[in-house]
Amino acid sequence: MQEKSKSYYQRFEEQTAGNRGAKLLLHACCCPCSSHCLELLNGIFDITVFFYNPNIDTAEEEKKRFDELVRFTKEAAFANKVKLVEAPYDPEEFEAIVKGREAEPERGSRCYDCYRLRLEKTAVYAAENGFDCFSTTLSISPYKNADWLNEIGAELADRMEEKYGSSAPWFLFSDFKKKNGYKRSIELSQEYGLYRQDYCGCRYSRAERDRKKMACSTDGKIPEPENTEEKS
Repeated sequence: MQEKSKSYYQRFEEQTAGNRGAKLLLHACCCPCSSHCLELLNGIFDITVFFYNPNIDTAEEEKKRFDELVRFTKEAAFANKVKLVEAPYDPEEFEAIVKGREAEPERGSRCYDCYRLRLEKTAVYAAENGFDCFSTTLSISPYKNADWLNEIGAELADRMEEKYGSSAPWFLFSDFKKKNGYKRSIELSQEYGLYRQDYCGCRYSRAERDRKKMACSTDGKIPEPENTEEKS
């Protein structure tokens, strides 16, 4: 049972202080979101990035995002020792879990199950390949629900322990957007000229982006930026 009085970032700080050198499998959604996470975790964990994102709408977009991660880990000194694993891209895995909910708005149950799909694959890969812990870069985004991500991660860690016993990986809590983490990811994106996509990846988020662009072009207004520090 986790202490509800502690924030996810406080738990993260406690875990990093007591587990230096642990083998971490870090799920990554894209390079910009990974940039600050890798900078922050460098020197603490032995990091392997796990790129598994069947939600991405096209194979071309999936490849573009992974290739940018490859380039970044070569160019950024703090990421040179990071290992990369690209899981097979199969969009049917995503389509199967969202079937029947095509009309739901973004950031609802469809997104929750997408988080679970990607984190579960990460947890299983970590358990089957000798990792000490697993986590995800997703919490750096102000558009992702950090409560959901951490709840799912903790639940999966419990399931892995039931199946694999004491050798099971534990979940590294995170809220990477805190302490100006999201802002830092933007700075690193600019510094390294990273491809910074303007939609999450799935066809639903792309459609939402297109609707917002159309609305802005019609009324001439620019959307107000969201509070990137406090939103979960």
